[in-house]
Amino acid sequence: MDAHNKPNAPVLDSYWMPFTANRQFKAAPRLLAAAEGMHYTSVDGRTILDGTAGLWCVNAGHGRRQIAAAVERQLSTMDFAPSFQMGHPIAFDFAERLAEIAPGPAGAKLDRVFFTGSGSESVDTALKIALAYQRSIGQGARTRLIGRERGYHGVGFGGISVGGIVNNRRVFPQLPGSDHLRHTHDPVKNAFVKGQPEHGVELADDLERLVALHGAETIAACIVEPVAGSTGVLIPPKGYLERLRAICEKHGILLIFDEVITGFGRLGAAFATDYFGVTPDLVTTAKGLTNGAIPMGAVFASRKVHDALMHGPEGQIELFHGYTYSGHPAACAAGIATLDIYRDEGLMTRAAELQEDWHEAMHSLRGLRHVIDIRTIGLIAGIELQSRDGAPGARAYDVFVDCFERGLLIRVTGDIIAFSPPLIAEKRHFGEIASTLADALKRVK
Repeated sequence: MDAHNKPNAPVLDSYWMPFTANRQFKAAPRLLAAAEGMHYTSVDGRTILDGTAGLWCVNAGHGRRQIAAAVERQLSTMDFAPSFQMGHPIAFDFAERLAEIAPGPAGAKLDRVFFTGSGSESVDTALKIALAYQRSIGQGARTRLIGRERGYHGVGFGGISVGGIVNNRRVFPQLPGSDHLRHTHDPVKNAFVKGQPEHGVELADDLERLVALHGAETIAACIVEPVAGSTGVLIPPKGYLERLRAICEKHGILLIFDEVITGFGRLGAAFATDYFGVTPDLVTTAKGLTNGAIPMGAVFASRKVHDALMHGPEGQIELFHGYTYSGHPAACAAGIATLDIYRDEGLMTRAAELQEDWHEAMHSLRGLRHVIDIRTIGLIAGIELQSRDGAPGARAYDVFVDCFERGLLIRVTGDIIAFSPPLIAEKRHFGEIASTLADALKRVK
């Protein structure tokens, strides 16, 4: 008997759920039992259209037998191997496959790959690599890390230090010396935009302000999401990322793109780095790396950064960092099978083919009650609702529950509804998403 098919309802007390109002959830749980293609099946047998690719990760859709078979073969052959002072072929094979599609232009790809276990681990790894790089080139005083308001970079202490979500930072101490750029969201000038907004390039100059405040000689790296997802789909203004890149170059600051969400086809290119034509020094990834089948992350590094650490005695460890599950054999097998699917089905660029229909469907919601902004890029959308007085987030949560009860999974952050459907989606799915959400918005108070 399958674990999710037990005859009695599951006991909910023992599992302390992440990023969840546990008492509220356990009073009225929403439980998923199976998944295939574009849909989940709930424990009571209802079909739920996945409007969020799980959690921004199931880019190739659910239930891919090719991935499951690859994982099964690997587990039957070798379930685990240490990666400290040891190796196994599939990790090198996967890294080589990733290097072929690595972010950046030909001849300057970020083709040195460090494996992690999640997006949070990828962020903390990239921050540590940046600090190690600065020390290796004689810039050890560069210890300051710059993030951005309304940025999300996972839940490690490094990630929440450079992150800019207040509730993610309120309870926990942060690394000393971190600071933040202003966010780029300007609903007055840039409301209801398809693609990149026209206004706001000058916000990149906020990095110059921080350089003047702290001194460039103290700043190791600046990390941003090319498109901020977890705070409600904040899209960079035209020219913003280019100017940020130029300022970093001018002052010897490493630029890190957090592509945990935008990596592997979400915008219609393999990476947002390629979509925007702006190449950072480090790129963090996870989620779509294995289609969400097995937890895994990876940091892509430029050869400049990587090679700067490859000095000193050959017997010394160049980067004193890693994880038990770095390059896990089964995760690598899942990743290689995922890359095969992306290649064979053209999923890395499919969002570019679908985005016009997607944007039209999402912007058809303009004018509905409570909708104050809609933002779309690639196969991503953010629909912002007017908050209730004294109850921010409550209206979007009610819409979330309503949609789930009527067969649609959405994601909410505050009063912003975020969509990121699997890249196998078709136009009919866009219509169903828009129709279900429109009905929910008409019902919500």
